[in-house]
Amino acid sequence: MATDDTGYKLLFSHPEMVRDLITGFVPGEWVGEADFSTLTPEKSSFVSDSEKERHDDLVWRVRLRDRWLWVYLLLEFQSTPDPWMAVRVMVYVGLLAQDLIRRQQTQDGRLPPILPIVLYNGAPAWTAAMDVADCFVPPPKGLHSFQPRLMYHLVDEARLAVHPDDPVRNLSDALFRLEHSRRPVDIRRVLQALDGLLRDEAHQSLRRAFSVWVRRLLRRKVPESHIREVDGITDFMEADSMLAETIEGWFEEAKREGLEKGLQQGLQQGLQQGLEQGRQEATAEAKRRTARNLLAMGVLSDDQVAAATELPRDEIRRLRDEM
Repeated sequence: MATDDTGYKLLFSHPEMVRDLITGFVPGEWVGEADFSTLTPEKSSFVSDSEKERHDDLVWRVRLRDRWLWVYLLLEFQSTPDPWMAVRVMVYVGLLAQDLIRRQQTQDGRLPPILPIVLYNGAPAWTAAMDVADCFVPPPKGLHSFQPRLMYHLVDEARLAVHPDDPVRNLSDALFRLEHSRRPVDIRRVLQALDGLLRDEAHQSLRRAFSVWVRRLLRRKVPESHIREVDGITDFMEADSMLAETIEGWFEEAKREGLEKGLQQGLQQGLQQGLEQGRQEATAEAKRRTARNLLAMGVLSDDQVAAATELPRDEIRRLRDEM
């Protein structure tokens, strides 16, 4: 069910989205000390010794009083959780740390704090270890202090405690609700909230990014015959009654098409099963007819007739009794 991660990257390239992700879904007293007006995107492609690069993640920094906090945002859109995510995060944080050292982004000879966040939108619940120490076999006594420790913060969208009727809290909350909405009324409610949140002229770039993402979302949910209509809408947050009724109509038609397709598949499957059952019944009747002929000859025993026709011995006895 994963949405095109390019759309997510476009959305989370806006500081408002990163701010709302942190304030809405990351715990800690430090959040109240962060100056989110200082949120700054940073280079997110780090070259390791093997010349391999990371282009899939987003890195931001935000001011915490007299120091910077680096936020490493990893977008995870695999169909199932990666059991080695903690190891991957350890590697990525290491590459970021090396890059900060190269660029002399240190304070008093030490690295700044780094917060790794994994944003996961898959259907199965996240079961992977969130501390890299849990990816290793328990070490022998005396070696625990030598094992690596690094945790990441997980935002598991599908498991967030959000009720569809609750007010939309912020922009990231709106995104997660849209991703997992099942009813047109829920989508319309979120679009109406976004319309209010993104009316300011300064938010027009993010408003356009949301429209691009909603278009991709609806293209997966509406009938193919209405794709052009979806593509023709430039601003999905203009949630007037006409758009609301249109979305409702698209979903109803998609539902009908799904039911019709399912019915056709069911009929076809039923027909195939019926033909197979008919063939099996015809074969069984032919065997019983052969058994009656052999019994009528009065030469073979019940066991011999059963072996010859591959019918159960009890059925051979029943056929003999009927004669």
